[in-house]
Amino acid sequence: MLSHEITSVVGKHKARKRAGRGRGSGLGKTAGRGSKGSLSRAGAMRYSLYEGGQIPLFRHLPKRGFNNKNFATRFEVVNVSELERFEDGAQVGVEQLSRAGLIPGGASKVKILGDGELTKRLQVAAHRFSKAAEQKIVDCGGTATRIEIEVKPIKRKRA
Repeated sequence: MLSHEITSVVGKHKARKRAGRGRGSGLGKTAGRGSKGSLSRAGAMRYSLYEGGQIPLFRHLPKRGFNNKNFATRFEVVNVSELERFEDGAQVGVEQLSRAGLIPGGASKVKILGDGELTKRLQVAAHRFSKAAEQKIVDCGGTATRIEIEVKPIKRKRA
């Protein structure tokens, strides 16, 4: 038997720790949990902001402000230079951009930005265009068509 064959077998199966199985095991009595307190009990969990029963800092501080992030309209951004991959005279919409892998899904709202150069005549349909992007598309002989975004009415409770 060679040395590399021995080492491959020796460390293969490590016995699990059996806590609380008598003093001779080295993990008897309190089973490595110390004595008393919540962490010695079964099912005890410690969370990161726990301060030993004192009122945590986040509960001392007042709640402040309002965040409009949940209500913001998010756009997938596509630069004019990325539209070069389409053939000359092609119609480019949300579905075509999704198929080309430029945006994640067909339900996305798209904004075309003016970074890069465009040399092809394209009929581009998107929800928003930057001024530079719209100018570059039109200068190449293409068209930039805006897709209307549906505005959902706000449901308010009647008093």
